[in-house]
Amino acid sequence: MTHVSDLTPGKVTTVSQGVRRIVARNAGLMTGPGTNTYLLGTDQIAVLDPGPADPAHSQVIEAAAGAPIRWIIVTHTHPDHSPLAAALAQRTGATRIGMAPPTDGRQDESFRPDLIPADGERLSLGGLNLIAVRTPGHASNCVCYVIESERLVFTGDHVLEGVSPVILPPDGDMSEYLNSLDRLSTHNFERIAPGHGRLMHQGKQVIAALRAHRLARESKVLRCLTAAGSATTVALVPVVYDDVSSDRHAWARHTLEAHLIKLARDGLVISHQDVWRRSPG
Repeated sequence: MTHVSDLTPGKVTTVSQGVRRIVARNAGLMTGPGTNTYLLGTDQIAVLDPGPADPAHSQVIEAAAGAPIRWIIVTHTHPDHSPLAAALAQRTGATRIGMAPPTDGRQDESFRPDLIPADGERLSLGGLNLIAVRTPGHASNCVCYVIESERLVFTGDHVLEGVSPVILPPDGDMSEYLNSLDRLSTHNFERIAPGHGRLMHQGKQVIAALRAHRLARESKVLRCLTAAGSATTVALVPVVYDDVSSDRHAWARHTLEAHLIKLARDGLVISHQDVWRRSPG
């Protein structure tokens, strides 16, 4: 078995029984070593998150499959996860499974699902059985997929190794994200196969720590806003995210905005023309 921590782009790595990973060649600040594409099954193959529209990556996927590709599964339609689905489906005739792209200008609009899974729906794909778990938050169309027999969940960008996912309002929603973490935790899994990074063990603890991190950041937003009296979103970023490298602050601003929107809904902050302050009383 290939070592499960190998994230070399283009290399086929076995991560579980009947599950292989191929890292796409799109390493970057927000994609880490690259997008993880997973091949599921042996006699018939499901490709989960085919990744960017890179012909070389497609060639690796098709060569590694070793059996007919019958399904293409997408966790969400951000442009590092789903664009290859269109060309791959055209060549293989595979059924595309996932949710249609939202209209926020940040999505892969080429993705056209043949099957939209319901929350909790059990998908029988040849000898493979998956449970679809809708997990809006990072994006409104995020879906995680659980293989109960392997106690393994594929999380796309809902849960990542070593980092907290960016929440991108208005399509992304912090309240929904936290609720989705809770809902996902009720399912039967121990390991997490993320959209970027390594396989994670003790998955329930990972999710609990992620939820605690988000709530701690929310508390920090309130402390910083109390200390400032009032502040714009831009002014809050470097103080709320003083523990994060400045080259990530442009992305952190999106998640900060998501926190502020949630806090406003909760009645804890108010704003006028992007100037935020604590609610009176």
